[in-house]
Amino acid sequence: MKRRWLWIDTIQKIAEIKDDVASSRMICLDTEYDSFRYFNDKLCLIQLKTERMTYLLDPINGLDLSFLEEPFANPAVLKVLHAGDNDVRLLKRDYGFEFRNIFDTHRAAYILGNHYLALSKLITDYLGIEFSKKKTIQRSQWDNRPLTGEQLDYAAQDTAYLPALYQRLSHEIDQKGLSQMALTQFENIAALTWRAKDLDPQGHKKIKGYPTLNAEQKILLKRLFGWRFHKARNANRATFMILSDQNLFELSRTKIQSMDDLACAGIISTEKITQHGAEVIEIMSGSNGISEGIRTAFLNG
Repeated sequence: MKRRWLWIDTIQKIAEIKDDVASSRMICLDTEYDSFRYFNDKLCLIQLKTERMTYLLDPINGLDLSFLEEPFANPAVLKVLHAGDNDVRLLKRDYGFEFRNIFDTHRAAYILGNHYLALSKLITDYLGIEFSKKKTIQRSQWDNRPLTGEQLDYAAQDTAYLPALYQRLSHEIDQKGLSQMALTQFENIAALTWRAKDLDPQGHKKIKGYPTLNAEQKILLKRLFGWRFHKARNANRATFMILSDQNLFELSRTKIQSMDDLACAGIISTEKITQHGAEVIEIMSGSNGISEGIRTAFLNG
């Protein structure tokens, strides 16, 4: 595919693309975000395709993207996405954008009875274009800067074929009398909002090995589980990056009352002991003077 994208990461570059975006009657939209390493999904890239060009906007460096507010909310401008539920949620969360007149190719294909809804499959089936994407790039760290040329090429492909796919799918929906059903589905996507994660009060019971614990150990596992949630949320890191489920399970069945005990147990690394050891011991020792942050995590569990 011929490269037809621009990297947008400065105020000056935004000024150069505003007119094109504002005059476009169709905008194809996608995002890249990290939902693996962060507690709350981190928006890392916004792909925006007009009739003329694909723009790759960098949301990480605090750029003012308010110029997108009007076209996203304008019902006269069609916004085409693929499986855009989380794109809508994150853009609303981070920028307060509202959306009207959405067409989602993933939802459209589902309405039409397609069983395989991956973008690459739909592009092949409807457009006759062999389209493949590397999983290694998809799972790469999109919050790293600078992004590689391979990452940027990959991101640009996500919107490259959406206009043609929209044409095929929307025509078939009209032909089959499914327009109202599709419209309702698209309006539901536009109305989605982001919601903060809540602590699952039964989540500790889903940890492998839970039924083998005695009553006291189960209570301790619940405390550790609640503490980890609280720590991960405050640090905006995935829970496994604080301590793994296996770490919590092993700790819950081990008598630990001091840093020496924790080090000798060999359950968590020296780095994790340095970061979290004092709080883990506080939880496991059943201290009456437990800190308010940890107490909150317990009570919410």
